[in-house]
Order: sequence, then structure tokens, then C-alpha cells
Amino acid sequence: MNQKGVSVDKLSKLLDLKVFTQDLNLKKHKVTLSDVNRPALQLSGYFDYFQPNRVQIMGMVEISFLKQLEEKKRVSIYQEFLRKEIPCVIFSRDFQPDEDFLRIAIEKDVPILGTSNTTSSFMAELILCLKEELAPCMTIHGVLVDVYGEGLLITGESGIGKSEAALELIRRGHRLVTDDVVEIRKINEHTLVGTSPAITRHFIELRGIGIVDVKTLFGVEAVKEKQNIDLVIQLEDWKKEKEYDRLGLEEEYTEILGNQLICHSLPIRPGRNLAVICEAAAVNHRQKKMGYNAAHELYRRVQENLNKKEDEE
Repeated sequence: MNQKGVSVDKLSKLLDLKVFTQDLNLKKHKVTLSDVNRPALQLSGYFDYFQPNRVQIMGMVEISFLKQLEEKKRVSIYQEFLRKEIPCVIFSRDFQPDEDFLRIAIEKDVPILGTSNTTSSFMAELILCLKEELAPCMTIHGVLVDVYGEGLLITGESGIGKSEAALELIRRGHRLVTDDVVEIRKINEHTLVGTSPAITRHFIELRGIGIVDVKTLFGVEAVKEKQNIDLVIQLEDWKKEKEYDRLGLEEEYTEILGNQLICHSLPIRPGRNLAVICEAAAVNHRQKKMGYNAAHELYRRVQENLNKKEDEE
């Protein structure tokens, strides 16, 4: 199996990087790790434990060190450093590679890029970008909506009303992230981010009407590019014999990419306003994260009332 990676060409476009090695094919060079490296010790000739498959960042410290070296020593270090299989080298603070560095990089087929950002801020931006691009990813059938800042993932069988619920939420001022297909990436142990495939972005399919362009009809404030997933709403047909949770004292969870997400099963019956219920679920979830649980508060009041009656007797 091929290791997942992001091409240097795509990375340069995402981060608006200047390319010094225009003649090299940047698409064939892949970055497979989100970790980056500043080659301080390597520029002094120490290559033990060096990981060449990381993006290498050249900042003010590295450039200053190289400038004070003799030309012969500096070229020797360039040769040793660039013969490693490095995905790319990025110069920060508008620094530019000298002629020897650029010549050897082209000979060794190592892409050289540049940015005007400071080294620390660029490293943070680069690591975040790589974590998103290299994160474990899966696609599921559903709708993702931003409701009061909470990422609401609505799932269920085809035709059960997910898109209709999303459309009503949009009309109520919330934002669509994606309809029908949700691309989910695991950014870290606690965060799942959902996005839309580029081909279906901002579109909703409504049975009997067809494809609706949400961005065109409702404006740019009605759509969003990506959203953290906080809550799952599972739509299902009403089953008379099934008992549904009416208090919510115990949370139910579903697993996505190894992360546990709170999941509410929402039975569908004529007359139920799905959008209002989804709004209430999002606000209630937000309230729980802030430390208030309505079900626990009701339970506490009932217990206090029972204890009060016992004391009176």
C-alpha cells in the first residue's frame, strides 16, 4: 500500500510559497510526515538520527551559521545535506538560497521553496496544514451543518429527510458544510473535521426538485468550508415497539475513526419539526459542555423533593 502523502506542488499552493527550483517536478515529491525539522546540527556535519523525510526549514539561525563558514566547508555541508532524500527545503523570512545551495539542490532533485513569514509562525502554519492533509480520512453518507457553532452530523437511510432538515436549518440562519457525502479527517485524538468533496460543495439534493445551490440562493453566509464534528443525529423511522430515551441521563455514543461522538437517535413521525429539534440538540450539547445538564438538574430536583417529603413524614 502506498503511504499517504501530500505533494510539494500542492503544499506550495496551499501555503502560497515561492518556488526557487522551477525546473523540478514538484508533483512527484511527497511529504508523508506532519513533523518538520530545522537542520541545526546537520549543518555542522552531525547526521546521526537525522530524519530526511521531514520538511526542512531554514531560518535566521541556520542562514547566519552558514554565512560564517568557509566556502569549501559550506559546499561540503550542502553536498552532504542535500544528498539525503529530503521532500523539500523551505527558507523563511524571505531568505534565498545561495548559488551553490541552489545548484546542488537541482543536481540532487530537492525542491527549494521560500516564504516571507517568520520561522516560528510558518512552522506552526505548516504543521497544521500537514496534519489536515495527512490525517486519517473516511467518507460517510450524511449531512454536516454548523448550528450555533456546533458541528451537527445528520445521518440516516437514504430519503429519510436529512437534506430537508439541513435546508430548514439554513433558512433559520445556520450554515451548510456538506450534503450527501461527508469527508471526515481525524486531526488529533479529540478532533474530527468534516468537509465536502469539491465537486458537490455548496449543493443540496432535494427529491422532487433536484440540485439546489445553497451559496447562490442564500448567500455566502449560509455555507462553510469545514467544521469540527461535535454531535451526531441519527434519523430513523418511528418504531412503535421501540423505547426511546426521554430523559437523557446516559449518553449514547458512536465511533468514527476511533473517536467517540455523542449520538442521538431521532425517530421520524409526521408533524415533528426536525430543524427545531436539531437546534435544541445542538444548544443542549453546548450547554452540557459548559457544565450544565438539564437531565441531571431534573433528577436532582426530584431527589430533593423526595427527601423533603420523607423529612416531613
